[in-house]
Amino acid sequence: MSQAKAVEAEPQEVLYEVADHIATITLNAPERMNTISATMLDQLTVRLKEADADPDVRCVILTGAGRAFCAGLDLRAQTQGAGLSIGSSGGVTSTSLDLKNTPPTVMQEMETPTICALNGGAAGYGMDTALGCDIRIMGKSAKLAAAFCKRGLVPESGGTWYLPRLIGWSKAAELIFTGRTLKADESVAWGLASEVVADEELMPRARAVAAEIAGNAPLAVRAAKRMMRMGLNEPFPEHVHHVYLQLLPLMRTEDLKEGMMAFMEKRQPDFKGR
Repeated sequence: MSQAKAVEAEPQEVLYEVADHIATITLNAPERMNTISATMLDQLTVRLKEADADPDVRCVILTGAGRAFCAGLDLRAQTQGAGLSIGSSGGVTSTSLDLKNTPPTVMQEMETPTICALNGGAAGYGMDTALGCDIRIMGKSAKLAAAFCKRGLVPESGGTWYLPRLIGWSKAAELIFTGRTLKADESVAWGLASEVVADEELMPRARAVAAEIAGNAPLAVRAAKRMMRMGLNEPFPEHVHHVYLQLLPLMRTEDLKEGMMAFMEKRQPDFKGR
């Protein structure tokens, strides 16, 4: 049975739909504020990979059902020994971790642009997951809660990598070490989100931004994201060289010709991803 078929046979803790070149992935355990489970993590991984591999998908929106985006770990299950476990199986502790098929790693490797539509609180793992998206749009009632150190943990799912890059060392240190919660307006002021909209306008706004992205040449958008990601970890001369090598195949695409013709003819381009 394929991974996607296996996901469909389980309780649907992650919903998935595609329309107008936009995939919407929804964390779907509102009764527990979308706190994470092994099932949710597995399904999220499958859906993220499915979206990234689908040539019809040009942008992904990640959001949550109910009043929270993701409240992090299910602390009640964790304290009762029924939550997630890392590095052990059958009483044997592993000395290595296989993280290549976990959502943070999959999101970091995705070439399809991602938008997090934060419909409510994002705490712990939920905050790290939001940070893993390219763009964050927050509803007025949404919050980012960096409560890791308050619970005896570190930002285990990408936060220690993303935060210093997004807001600088000093602000990242302040946020992580204090375990502070930022309201939506504060999150924008800190540079952790693009904008705040009324709660009822969150998904329409996220879809509008996604539609803008989907209307551009998809091969170029994916290449731009690939180059941005590479640029985080390489010196400028090497990066310029990689950008030039990426430019060469784009110059031979049908989409480039369409983009040029549409500009000269003063019309909207019709990109095919070829």
